[in-house]
Amino acid sequence: MTVTVPGVPDDAMRRLARPRPGQPAGLFTSDLSVNEFLLVREAGFRPLGLVLGSSVYHVGVQLGRWSRNGELDRLSQAMYHARELAMARMTAEADALGADGVVGVRLDIEVKEFGTELAEFVAIGTAIRADTPPETGDGWRNRHGEPFTSDLSGQDFWTLIQAGYAPLGMTMGCCVYHIGHRRFWQAVGAIGQNVEIPQYTEALYDARELAMSRMRAEAEELGAEGVVGVRMLADSHRWGGHTTEFFAIGTAVRSLRPGHVVPKPQLVLPLTDDR
Repeated sequence: MTVTVPGVPDDAMRRLARPRPGQPAGLFTSDLSVNEFLLVREAGFRPLGLVLGSSVYHVGVQLGRWSRNGELDRLSQAMYHARELAMARMTAEADALGADGVVGVRLDIEVKEFGTELAEFVAIGTAIRADTPPETGDGWRNRHGEPFTSDLSGQDFWTLIQAGYAPLGMTMGCCVYHIGHRRFWQAVGAIGQNVEIPQYTEALYDARELAMSRMRAEAEELGAEGVVGVRMLADSHRWGGHTTEFFAIGTAVRSLRPGHVVPKPQLVLPLTDDR
């Protein structure tokens, strides 16, 4: 019998219900490279399959004041909610596979040609399951009992586990911000001069700070010790140059054991001549 998960198509659930690795006729799919796959296996995890989530979202319209800086909160909420839907459906697929987590997660946005205000938000990654529980004995899943998510590469994931840390989940924060236009006399006064434009500096600083603080709040809610691999992205999408989305994303992590010591990197010299 195929289990129904809200927002996940029945075809996807039938795909997930097929035999899994280790079962007769079972196989996995993965977007990991060969090196990443081998390192994930070396870290003690087994790929179960490619999982994805999608949300085609209508992003509404909100206008900012011509000459004033300010967040467009309606657009911020739309961009955040659409990503959350895609992430939740990807996590639901991983949960249906009995996964402990998802690695190599990618979050993509594609504006559709059949509507300039329609965009598809896609989350895709490889679901994995641990061969053994962590030393703490409390499982690899996060505090909500859901598979962890991580945008770390296979190499970075292996390094994190070897160092005594584990991912808790991808955390993100976004802010769609309107950057005010300069008045005519302000633009003319700066012609030919090296001078800071405080209005623009303050706008970009404030927008990034809002995105970062929201990402930090998600990490705190997961009980994380920190966030690694943070990226700060900016994209105007189709709104025009004075409206931009600032998006912060990273992987929240926790230590696997108290008082652990991170091993020092060692220099390894090969004895073979590959010339």
